Amino acid sequence: MIRTATPADIPAVHTLIRELAAYEKALEEARATEEQLTEALFGERPAAYAHIATDDTTGEVVGYAIWFLNFSTWRGVHGIYLEDLYVRPTARGAGHGKALLTELARICVARGYQRLEWSVLDWNTPAITFYESLGARPQDEWTVYRLTDEALVKVSRMTTH
Repeated sequence: MIRTATPADIPAVHTLIRELAAYEKALEEARATEEQLTEALFGERPAAYAHIATDDTTGEVVGYAIWFLNFSTWRGVHGIYLEDLYVRPTARGAGHGKALLTELARICVARGYQRLEWSVLDWNTPAITFYESLGARPQDEWTVYRLTDEALVKVSRMTTH
């Protein structure tokens, strides 16, 4: 079952985020707190949205998708950027990941959004195979850049004359 996350889901989502970070060999980078997630998803001005996958028998949270709106200047409409999609290894193969992506695709179509995008680590062959089986295609001509930590602070202090 797929449903919109509620504030009561924050502890489970936080745990799953840390599981995903460990899977991606970057647990030390997963610094978000439950309080930050609550504010980002349910605060006065939500910055992101979340959907939950639950086990059909137990109701246990087994996966999640966190996403936010982006905007295409070329198409003139919003799209969805999928920040995280994660299903616990013990629940994989039961259709939860596909159901989460299907829900986001439905939101895109219903709202007139024209893109559903995400990034995947190049070594994550199981995820790549899964995404391509749904018709998703890599955007090989684009390279993601990121400013963070000290580099971000350094650029923020640059003069702009």
